[in-house]
Amino acid sequence: MNHRELLARHRRVLPSWLALYYAEPISLVDGEGRRVVDAEGKEYLDFFGGILTTMTGYRVPEVVEAIREQASRMLHTSTLYLIEPQIALAERLVELAPMPDAKVFFVNSGSEANDAALLLATAYRGSNQILAMRHSYHGRTFSATAITGIRSWSPTSLSPFEVTYVHGGYRYRSPFGHLPPEEFTRACVDDLRDLLEVATAGPVAAMIAEPIQGVGGFVTPPDGFFGAMKEVLDEHGILFISDEVQTGWGRTGEHFWGIEAHGVEPDIVTFAKGLGNGLAIGGVIARAEIMDSLQANSISTFGGNPLATAGALANLEYLLEHDLQTNALKMGQRLRAGLDDIAERSAIVGEVRGKGLMLGIELVHPGTKDPNPTAAVEVMERAKDDGLLLGKGGLAGNVLRIAPPLTITAEEVDEGLEIIGRAIDSAG
Repeated sequence: MNHRELLARHRRVLPSWLALYYAEPISLVDGEGRRVVDAEGKEYLDFFGGILTTMTGYRVPEVVEAIREQASRMLHTSTLYLIEPQIALAERLVELAPMPDAKVFFVNSGSEANDAALLLATAYRGSNQILAMRHSYHGRTFSATAITGIRSWSPTSLSPFEVTYVHGGYRYRSPFGHLPPEEFTRACVDDLRDLLEVATAGPVAAMIAEPIQGVGGFVTPPDGFFGAMKEVLDEHGILFISDEVQTGWGRTGEHFWGIEAHGVEPDIVTFAKGLGNGLAIGGVIARAEIMDSLQANSISTFGGNPLATAGALANLEYLLEHDLQTNALKMGQRLRAGLDDIAERSAIVGEVRGKGLMLGIELVHPGTKDPNPTAAVEVMERAKDDGLLLGKGGLAGNVLRIAPPLTITAEEVDEGLEIIGRAIDSAG
């Protein structure tokens, strides 16, 4: 089946709002390591990993074998029964949790994980007031879109919450962006204090934040930013939810959890994407007092199912045994250095930002800060033609998102940089 025929079938039966990359969308049907093959046989180096999901790469033998072995015995039972791989994975996550006395609840996606975290926080605090960050994205469910601070991903104004949007770490376009990092953080904290005084009523349940904003364009606040924010939250008893759907598992290189760059012990962490390496899995880690606070029965039909948790556990152990966090740090530094070199010679690159293997390139019209989404589309198309897959984000869709699997090699980094450089030079 060629891509044109697949696209025609897609458009007949799937929603018009289901976004597709590229003027001529492609279907990926095979992969190994960091490379994928489309339905027409073309090979690509993947620098986006299914939206930061293919964490350890394609066709990892240890992960494939764990999935195959579990699939040969039992695919599904539901949480009404004991599930040994679910328990084993939860035990491992509790050991790795960024807070003491933790418990874990498994779901099927990052959207569902954030939905569960919001349920826990609002029930625990007896409040439907939420603090969220400008330019944030937390998923496509009703409750997740209600706290998403990026208009292009907010399809409805209806909401189960009273949401107050606070300044995040987007210095490039912030009214405080001209300030040095410490003063920038102080200005945002002062604004948070002011908002709590004038824009909220009674207790606030929680603040939810991505340590590095994903869809927002890999926006990266100064280290310590959320530590300063949490000091204010603690004064009011407000819970802190760290959305680690994209920043978890060592992707930022410096830390296993992205929030650790801020000296913060969160009350709740959400995760998904990379843990399953393509299997549908997400979840919530929370202090036991919060996790056990619900006063009603609940189950998860598919969350924590034997197949997903067996595969995820094998994937997590592979990541830890091969110290992929260190590889993310080293290869991220190599990648960042190359991107900075490209930025120096290109008038359309406004900023390079991010950490580890989570890097963004904001494209602008030369001599301005005006977003240049046309250039982003052109760079992505040229890179695809040259055998490289990239992502994009930002409010205007003008930020290239670069996030290869954590197993990326130095040779592959250099190959990708060469293609990105040619594409940006052509677009600029």
